[in-house]
Amino acid sequence: MDFRSRAANELDRNISIGADDMMVHAPHISEPDIFSKQFREIELRFDRSDEIFWCYMNQKSRPSYTYELGEEIQQVQDWIHSTYAREGSKNSDPLRYFVCGSRTPGIYNLGGDLKHFADCIRRRDLGALKKYARTCVHMQYENSTAFGAPIITMALVQGDALGGGFEHALAFDILVAEKSARMGLPEILFNLFPGMGAYSFLRQRLGRKDTERFILEGKLFSATELYDMGVVDLLAEDGQGEAAIIEYTKENRSRFHAERAVYQARKIADPVSLEELLEITDTWAETALYLGEADVRKMERLASAQDRRIIRSLQAV
Repeated sequence: MDFRSRAANELDRNISIGADDMMVHAPHISEPDIFSKQFREIELRFDRSDEIFWCYMNQKSRPSYTYELGEEIQQVQDWIHSTYAREGSKNSDPLRYFVCGSRTPGIYNLGGDLKHFADCIRRRDLGALKKYARTCVHMQYENSTAFGAPIITMALVQGDALGGGFEHALAFDILVAEKSARMGLPEILFNLFPGMGAYSFLRQRLGRKDTERFILEGKLFSATELYDMGVVDLLAEDGQGEAAIIEYTKENRSRFHAERAVYQARKIADPVSLEELLEITDTWAETALYLGEADVRKMERLASAQDRRIIRSLQAV
């Protein structure tokens, strides 16, 4: 189910829409074990010996951001927070690392629902655009703060991370990518900008000037190029992303607390607040309504090209 169809069914008992910010709020998860739940859009694994929680996006349709994916990820975020971050919380299974990856061959995530954006722009539906975007940045903010838990978070990019997919990967403490992965922010191709965290999180890694150049050029970069630029933190051989993370955590086990403190210091010295993310994403939604019909058609052609590519990829597998 995509964002558009999900938004149309606001009577769903699992979702409440806040009138003030038009944000979708997932309910608090009281279930004691997240691994006993049946998910449709994600796949979970907890390697207790390595103290790593693996979360893979495993969507049944186009690998982009949908309400269903966001709701399931929020359940995981809530579970980690209640299990490891809340005062007095105790768990016999220690957790040090959270890793988010993808099971879609050759694709981490393609970002936003471009067809939905085009529809909203034609209907001049600013509210729908803001609701979608605010849902995304709330999830981004939780990723960037490690859900309030004393852990280190990682994105594992195996394949393409485009637009919002790249924004998602940038929010984590460490960005791990295999050499064949490609990442970029192509929104400028249809006269828009990436408004769901890219500026804030990329600025932490590149600085203001290079961040603005990166966004305005709209290029796709290889993982190796981004590693040389300082955007990718750990570069792995193709097919070896998981192994590289496990090796990294073992080699750095003795300095875990100091390393986590460094990432906390980064957030203190160059903070990204939820308020900042919400203001920028509102600007994104308002800017989208300036797009002309030619730009909207470009957006739709890109979405169609992505759909064809996904079909070919799945057929090959």
